Amino acid sequence: MTELAFSAQDLLQMRFAVSPMWEVGTSFRMLRGATGLPLHRRWIDQVRPRVEAAGLHRGRLAELIPPGAGYVPDFLNPAPVGPAPTLADELAVVVATPAARVRNDLDLFESKGATPGPRLRALHADPASQLPRVAEEIEAYWELALAPYWARLRSVLEADIHHRARQVAEYGAARALDELHPSLRTDDSGLRLTGRPRGLGREAVGTGLLLIPSVFKGPRLAVRFTPPDPPQLAYAARGLGTLFDPPTVAGADALAAVVGRSRTVLLTELHSPASTTDLAARTGLSPAGVSQHLTALRQAGLVSAHRAGRSVLYARTAAAETLLAAAAAPPAGSPTAAAHSSVIAR
Repeated sequence: MTELAFSAQDLLQMRFAVSPMWEVGTSFRMLRGATGLPLHRRWIDQVRPRVEAAGLHRGRLAELIPPGAGYVPDFLNPAPVGPAPTLADELAVVVATPAARVRNDLDLFESKGATPGPRLRALHADPASQLPRVAEEIEAYWELALAPYWARLRSVLEADIHHRARQVAEYGAARALDELHPSLRTDDSGLRLTGRPRGLGREAVGTGLLLIPSVFKGPRLAVRFTPPDPPQLAYAARGLGTLFDPPTVAGADALAAVVGRSRTVLLTELHSPASTTDLAARTGLSPAGVSQHLTALRQAGLVSAHRAGRSVLYARTAAAETLLAAAAAPPAGSPTAAAHSSVIAR
């Protein structure tokens, strides 16, 4: 069991953050595993062929993040400097990691059973020249595996944080921490993490506590104790059950009256990222027509484009998700809306 002293000062600096790099590491590990959680199966089936076609399953990232549980070099998960850093923000920190810290992490990685390949040996020998190459692979992986889904993933992560923040406001930080994960408990002296092999003095890590929800974390709690950063705890976010399932889109007729039926059909079909050819086959629209409509939707900020090998994948943006949700909501003043408001009021 690990005990972590938790003072009033630490409590004052406790915060939540969305971290793209945590999603990179946990999703890549899940993708490389023999099986993933059932709720991630649709994502795995869509993404694994793209990642393998790009050769990323045998590159630098593959050497740094082996399949299964175990240690991953800490420099890949820098402490987020704000509540929602971008991937570029976090990669800038990764690339700037001091050489001594990179080598220390890689030595620890090897001591825990990793077998360094030629890329890891090159990284150990010359971190300054090799870290930008690691960042390039991470960017390539992000574009293939996570960027097309990011609007949806981020909404789940932010919803989890809002739920936890409300718990803190209504019941206190201890209640929120106790309900974060079954292996985590609070008492008068601090935090207790069951299943951890050793104790940890507070002097070994920075002040505060950083809590990071993850879509791909799985059931285990991940911890990162690396001074001078605050301790990081990454846990499975709430609300993942139907994340990758095709949603039932209500209100399509109302939306079609505003943006047009063909564009509404395309937005509806983009419940998962797809190419122009895929969308033409699914909808019966001509490839030229699909391309024209996607251009208009992209210019309106409702669709984003992501390079995947020789093709381009299109995905709904957060603005499109909001638009679809608004179209599906009952009109203000309707009996359904009134009943819905009554339920919320209670």
